[in-house]
Amino acid sequence: MTRWAQSLSAVLLLASASVAGADIPNLGPAPVFTEPDIERAALGQLLFYDPILSGNRNISCASCHHPRFGTSDGVSLSLGEGGIGLGPDRHPDPANLPEQRLPRNAPALWNLGASEFTVMFHDGRLEVASQEPNGIRTPLGEDMTAGFDSVLSAQSMFPVLSADEMAGHYSENEISRSVRLGLLSQQGGAWDQLAARVQAIPAYADGLQMVRRVEESDGFPLISNLIADFIRFEWRADNSAFDRAMRGDGVLDPAAQRGMELFYGKAGCAECHSGWFQTDHAFHAIAMPQIGPGKSARFESHARDEGRMRVTGDAADAYAFRTPSLRNVTLTAPYGHNGAYTDLDSVIRHHLDPVAALESYRMEQALLPALKDAKDTSALHDPQELARIAAASDLAPLALGDAEIADLIAFLGALTDDARRLGVPETVPSGLPVDR
Repeated sequence: MTRWAQSLSAVLLLASASVAGADIPNLGPAPVFTEPDIERAALGQLLFYDPILSGNRNISCASCHHPRFGTSDGVSLSLGEGGIGLGPDRHPDPANLPEQRLPRNAPALWNLGASEFTVMFHDGRLEVASQEPNGIRTPLGEDMTAGFDSVLSAQSMFPVLSADEMAGHYSENEISRSVRLGLLSQQGGAWDQLAARVQAIPAYADGLQMVRRVEESDGFPLISNLIADFIRFEWRADNSAFDRAMRGDGVLDPAAQRGMELFYGKAGCAECHSGWFQTDHAFHAIAMPQIGPGKSARFESHARDEGRMRVTGDAADAYAFRTPSLRNVTLTAPYGHNGAYTDLDSVIRHHLDPVAALESYRMEQALLPALKDAKDTSALHDPQELARIAAASDLAPLALGDAEIADLIAFLGALTDDARRLGVPETVPSGLPVDR
């Protein structure tokens, strides 16, 4: 039996069992994964690292989701189009400056192949919804193209259509022109143009023909499905010290054990960070400081990010963001929907008294690549906005000592499984540079 099969068979529902003398938390049923076809995953790996999918052929999925930075990019807010370099070393291209930072922190990709991940992005604007066309709710509504096999697959449609992420600025290339004109999923639109680029490369054309399922077309959804297969295979991380302890294959060290007891007990972390992957997949407002350009349409001038409310229109969802999984959280700093905190100690202390942390927040706690004329602190200097963020907070203050916080961090370290399988390819079929 493979390790994965053993993991799937480990269903621990009885809180009366014990690990190192302590109660096992009630985590619910074990995660369910579909093991992808290795040939499809290998082709998806090449597409993931290939800049061919960006308008100017200069950015790949890996530019913001790289294994060197825990499948994120190591900065609070990314520089997409107009940036040069990788991770904290990325900087503006003097010949093609970015128009703005990306408004939200690049989310990590760990375990997104598990069936329980039915909501994507910090605001959940992409989610499983049986009543929607193709069973997925997206901002495209009825214009959503068929053929994406999951929300994990469909999520890749967003970056390639974003001018600031991968598409490029207006008139720079045929993809950015189509995006600006609203020609997205239509025949001959941006997705078709990207698919045609890939099909024009013989190695890709042959590979797509070999792995394509009967029900799949040769368009962009097939490319996206393959990238999803790669993510499912590459970043399945369910063999941490925590997993082994829960399966009875090991024990946590004393500090991590104390931290687990705090996490599932006095500290109340598991009220939101529940289940095997430490997330309830729901949305909560925790008074996270708002930095960067905010989430707004081009015609809007504010720097707010009202989170889930931008999706639902419900005022009760204001400033609420999806609970992130804490798997490999030690690898994925900075933290928060906009990366406001660069270390675990700071973000834990924020949770203990969110409003006080909001009021005392300093920009030095973030990590932002230099960008001339960036308006990163507008929301922080707006007393009315700070008051709205504070009023929406769901969390009551909680007192923990320094030693207890250290134990919590030790437990979070026990959630680490830096799973790597195929790795970073040496080359990609387009011949374009690979971010390494």
